[in-house]
Amino acid sequence: MGALVGAIVGATGGLFAVGIAPAVIDRNVALLFDTPILGLICFTISGPLGWLIGGQLGPRLGDRFDPRRAEVVGGVLGGLVPVTLIALWGWYMVTAH
Repeated sequence: MGALVGAIVGATGGLFAVGIAPAVIDRNVALLFDTPILGLICFTISGPLGWLIGGQLGPRLGDRFDPRRAEVVGGVLGGLVPVTLIALWGWYMVTAH
């Protein structure tokens, strides 16, 4: 269950992760969809990464806590890892450095 939730969260978040920084900086929601090809690339990268990380994290949390809920929480956290990394990379690319 953790791997499935991780893949869903990672893939869905990966579509919008690159556009978060420009949308926040310019205060324009339309910039979330400004780079569709890059969003598709991030979708294909963060989906499998969320699957792998969620699949590892979910059962480990399930052993310590309530198995079903903890696996879902582990999957969500595992899916957010690649999304967060891509969003931070996007923020780095948009800001002046």
